Amino acid sequence: MKTDTVQETEIRNAIEQYYFKGIYEGNTDLLKQVFHKDALLFGDIKGVPYYKTATQYIEGVGSRISSQKSGKDFKPTIISIDVINTIATAKLNVKMYDYNYYNFITFNKTDGKWLIVNKTLTDVKL
Repeated sequence: MKTDTVQETEIRNAIEQYYFKGIYEGNTDLLKQVFHKDALLFGDIKGVPYYKTATQYIEGVGSRISSQKSGKDFKPTIISIDVINTIATAKLNVKMYDYNYYNFITFNKTDGKWLIVNKTLTDVKL
């Protein structure tokens, strides 16, 4: 399989400029631009099962004190991106507040734009 660097660059931009920036700033407008309206989120946080719709998740980000305003560390890392045609996955590590999240994000290219259609997450002890 040949790596499509153009598509990978577009996905990296979506992650860095919309997803990471949106959660860091608490900017729900940015998050609404990168999440598909019907996206679902599953996982666990500190061992507690987690499930939200994209709307619930984005509202939650908007209602909490952002990492930017809290002054707490925010260290996001893109570990990998895999692209096949109009689908892609990204493995991320996001250290924020007192959490060490690992995210698996699934993207779908819809109408020329990469959108998050699914997010799974877990919190790993530091």
